[in-house]
Amino acid sequence: MDPTTCPPLRVFVVEDSLLVRERLAARIEPPSGNACIVGEAEDVETALSGIEESDPEAIVLDLRLTDSHGIHLLEALKNRTDPIVTIVLTNYSTPHFRNASFSAGADYFFDKTTEFDLAMDTIAQLAHEKKITREGPA
Repeated sequence: MDPTTCPPLRVFVVEDSLLVRERLAARIEPPSGNACIVGEAEDVETALSGIEESDPEAIVLDLRLTDSHGIHLLEALKNRTDPIVTIVLTNYSTPHFRNASFSAGADYFFDKTTEFDLAMDTIAQLAHEKKITREGPA
């Protein structure tokens, strides 16, 4: 989607599985949605350049990526001056990975198998809050 015509919340997806990226797109960009995907990547290096180009407001990332690890991306984004909401959505949901993700700068952490809907609800809520901020209360 063209970022200039994107609804209130611009989302960048960092996920090595094409099937999961397609599922995320179907859930994040419903026809009446307030969010859109402005870019995708399978690894940290591509994600960093794509994030720089697309200027997202939120990032959904897996911890297991092609030739890299999502923790490295979180650490790279941690000290940015412009705020980006980081949402980890992974099958690696042990307390160790959860704690490591939050220590590296994650704002949210969800188990891909059991909390996928909760992650999508969180994105919808973030989009709704962004819409109210931009347009003012109804």
